[in-house]
Amino acid sequence: MNATWRKNMQIKFDYNNMMKEFVGDDGFSDGDIAEGKKIAAEAYAKVAENRGKGMMGWTELPYNQKEIVADILATAKEIKKKFDNFVVLGIGGSALGPTAVFQALCHLRHNELPKSKRKYPKLYVEDNVDPERMSALLDVLDLNKTMFNVVTKSGATSETMAQYLIIMNLLKNKFGDKANEHMIATTSAQKGNLIKIAKSEGLKTFYIPDGVGGRFSELCPVGLLPAAVVGIDIKNLLAGAAYMDKICMNKDMKKNPALLAALLQYLAMKKGKNISVMMPYADSLRYMADWYCQLWAESLGKATDKNGNSVYAGQTPVKALGVTDQHSQVQLYREGPFDKVITIIGVEKFRSNVTISNGCEEFPDVSFLCGHTMNELINSERVATEYALTTAGRLNHTIIMPEVNAFTVGELLYLFEMQTAFCGEMLGIDTYNQPGVEGGKNATYALFGKKGYEATKREMEEAPKKKEQYII
Repeated sequence: MNATWRKNMQIKFDYNNMMKEFVGDDGFSDGDIAEGKKIAAEAYAKVAENRGKGMMGWTELPYNQKEIVADILATAKEIKKKFDNFVVLGIGGSALGPTAVFQALCHLRHNELPKSKRKYPKLYVEDNVDPERMSALLDVLDLNKTMFNVVTKSGATSETMAQYLIIMNLLKNKFGDKANEHMIATTSAQKGNLIKIAKSEGLKTFYIPDGVGGRFSELCPVGLLPAAVVGIDIKNLLAGAAYMDKICMNKDMKKNPALLAALLQYLAMKKGKNISVMMPYADSLRYMADWYCQLWAESLGKATDKNGNSVYAGQTPVKALGVTDQHSQVQLYREGPFDKVITIIGVEKFRSNVTISNGCEEFPDVSFLCGHTMNELINSERVATEYALTTAGRLNHTIIMPEVNAFTVGELLYLFEMQTAFCGEMLGIDTYNQPGVEGGKNATYALFGKKGYEATKREMEEAPKKKEQYII
C-alpha cells in the first residue's frame, strides 16, 4: 500500500450540484461558502480541541488498536477453524455497522456460497427482537458449529440482553459448562452488567472504549471482530480511516471534504432542507445508508443546544438505493417539496464486469443496450439522476469511490463520522448524547416492571386512554 496507491484510492466529494450556477437560486454561491468560513473554522477548532477526549475517543481508533487487532485476528483464525456460523447479537450501532461493512466487502451472496468457495463462516447480525426472526435463525443454525458475539456496552440494552438470555440458555442446555466456548462478549471494560456476566461465565471478551458510542463504534472491536471473522482486511479498513483523518485535519475547508460537506448541510438546514437522502449506486453499499441514518439522526436530532435553548435541530435521514429507487422515490425528489439534500455515492470501478448480451434486434428500445455492460448502465443511470435532480433545481452532491475495498470503506466511514462531528458543532448541540432514545427505553422498562421505573409506570397508567372511536 504505497503512497501512489493510497492517493488513487482517495474518495472525492463533488458538490457542483449544491451551487447556484447549477441548481439555481436554491443553491449556494461562493460568497455563501465564504460567509460560512467563520462557523466552519469554529467547528473545526472545537473538534480538534476535543479529539480523543470524552465521547470523541472514536477519533483515535485508527491509531491505538495494534494489540487489539492482533487479538481479533488470532481469535478470528480460531473461529474459522471451529465454526461455520458467527452470529452477532446487538442492536443500533452494534448491528448496523457490522452489517454495512459485511455487505460492502464480502461476496454479496456470502452466506449462500458453498463452504469451499466461502472459506469463512457465515455471518448473521440479529438486530431485532421479533420472535419469528429468532425462531427462524435457530432453525438454520447448528449450535455445534456456531459462535455467538453479544455486543452491548452497558449490558442493559433490553433487546440484546433478551437475545443473550435465550441463546445462553440454549448453549448451557446443550453444552453444559462448555457453553462459554460458543459465546464472545464485546462490552465496556469496567462498567455495566455484561462485563460482570462475561467474567462470571468465563467468556472471551473484547472491550468498547469508554469514549466510543454505539454509532461511532464500527472501527473498534464491535465491528472489527465480525469483519475479521468473515475475512475482511481490518488493518486496511483502519488504514483507510487514518488516511481520511489526515485529510480531515486540513484547516482549509476546500481541502477538507468532511468540513465542507458539514457546512453545506448546515447551510441547507438553514434553508429548510430538513431531509437528508443517502443514495448509493452499488448494492455493496446499500447498508451504508442504514448505518448513516443512525449516525446522522441520533447525533444531530436534538431538542436543545448546549446552553439548554430549544432548537429542535437535525435532518431526517432517508435511505435509498440507486438504481432501484429511481423507480420508487426519485419522482418525489425531483418534483416534490424543496426540502431535501440528496447524497449520491458512485463507484468508478466495480469488482465484476457483466456484458449485456445481444438479442431483441427488432426492438430498438431494447437492442440499444446490447454490447454494453451493466457497469456502464449503472453509472450512466447515476449521472442521469444527478442531471435530472440538478435541472429540477434540487440540491445534490456526489461522493465518488474509485472502487469498493477495505481501504475506501474505511475512508467512507470516517468521512461521515467527521462530517457529523463538524455539523454537530455548527448546530451547537451535543453530538454524542441521545436523550430521545431514553424515553422509549424507560417506558419499556416500566411496562416490564423493572425496579426503579415505578414512577414512569404510574405516568403511563395515568396518561389519557385511547378512545375506541378512533380505532376502526
